[in-house]
Amino acid sequence: QVQVRESGGGSVRAGGSLRLSCEASERSFFGAYTVSWWRQAPGKEREYVADINGGGGPTTYADSAKGRFTISRDNARKMVFLQLDSLKVEDTAVYYCVVGQAWGQGTQVTVSS
Repeated sequence: QVQVRESGGGSVRAGGSLRLSCEASERSFFGAYTVSWWRQAPGKEREYVADINGGGGPTTYADSAKGRFTISRDNARKMVFLQLDSLKVEDTAVYYCVVGQAWGQGTQVTVSS
């Protein structure tokens, strides 16, 4: 079973940036997987953020992420990235990476005013 690990979360001020990384243990067929990012804020349901197909495009974003977040992948390194720019307080959440149907444990992003 694929195991997924996220990293790169942290605490930033509003307007700041973070780059989240996602690495999967299953490397042989990594390029075949669509990879998505989701997030869950305290007291709220988990919500979709963005995804990227196996070939590196096209990409899709939630309305809340458009223009501020960028998803990309490096199949040679078997990694997917989520660049978070112009962060807002409401972006505070645990961010999860999903490779195929395998979920990671999440990485915390905290944005303060």
